[in-house]
Amino acid sequence: MSLRKRGGIWWVDVVAPNGERVRRTTGTANKAQAQEFHDRLKSELWRIAKLGEKPRRTWNEAVVRWVKEKSHKATAKGDVNMLRWLDPFLGGKDLGTITRATIDKLTDEKLARGCSNATVNRTLALVRAILRQCVNQWEWLDRAPQVRMLREPTRRIRFLTHEEAHRLLTELSEHLADMAAFSLATGLRAANVTGLQWKQVDLTRQLAWIHPDQAKARKAITVPLNAEAMALLRKQVGKHQTHVFSFRGQPVVQLSTKAWYAAMERAGIEDFRWHDLRHCWASWHVQNGTPLFALQELGGWESPAMVRRYAHLAADHLAPYAERLCAGRAVAAPSDGTNTAQG
Repeated sequence: MSLRKRGGIWWVDVVAPNGERVRRTTGTANKAQAQEFHDRLKSELWRIAKLGEKPRRTWNEAVVRWVKEKSHKATAKGDVNMLRWLDPFLGGKDLGTITRATIDKLTDEKLARGCSNATVNRTLALVRAILRQCVNQWEWLDRAPQVRMLREPTRRIRFLTHEEAHRLLTELSEHLADMAAFSLATGLRAANVTGLQWKQVDLTRQLAWIHPDQAKARKAITVPLNAEAMALLRKQVGKHQTHVFSFRGQPVVQLSTKAWYAAMERAGIEDFRWHDLRHCWASWHVQNGTPLFALQELGGWESPAMVRRYAHLAADHLAPYAERLCAGRAVAAPSDGTNTAQG
């Protein structure tokens, strides 16, 4: 029998023209509606087998496959959280019915909840990536709708002066000050500092390393340890058996705590996050002449574009070109400050 009732819900059990057995819930306890579902499914299976049409896929099927194939991503957990938010809006929809208007409604809903343009764009980027995968890789769709991204303000690189950094470190408790100073010395992300273990450190060779599964770009990072970083590591020896940084005998898990924000307030520093310590490290490197290609390798960035954010902080290589303008002028500016220009 093609229709079977289980737990009050009708299920379809049919054999497709290619011999494949298809079992699927109709999602209804109404037999007439279940019969209609059955007839549509049989028709669809016939068109797929005889006319070469693509099977209809749902957003849920795409989500399941995406999560499975992208589980290695550093942002996999964030993807799952966003997909949960999207489920009430896209769950159960046929992929072919997701249009530009559908996606625009998602944008409006996120904005209505007070989300910033950057937050909205991260959700839209995930929807766009999944739909493109449906077209280009899985061949579930012939085309995907255009996704209109919102304009984001270009943010300046937030970094501290050395004097500001000293004030902040002075106000932090000892264990947070050590971790912040280590971040400023190495440029490591917060998760890599809290997760750093002694087996990843070679004090003799003055090196540490971040394994690929710990790095955002999923590539191993070699971390040369300068004198300041070495001093901070030696200070931690013997405090914990496995983890480099600890507090009261336990590894530190969270860094952006009330203690962090209270210390910033006492130091008179505003608009600064723990991750901005990495921006400080990169900015200081560039200002001290570190080439961008070397900075990219030191910081473990995947692409040069990520490092070029700091390029404007090092303009020494442009100075000779700026001087050419002076060399080409016939009359130099007078030293006494008078204006010799003719009216």
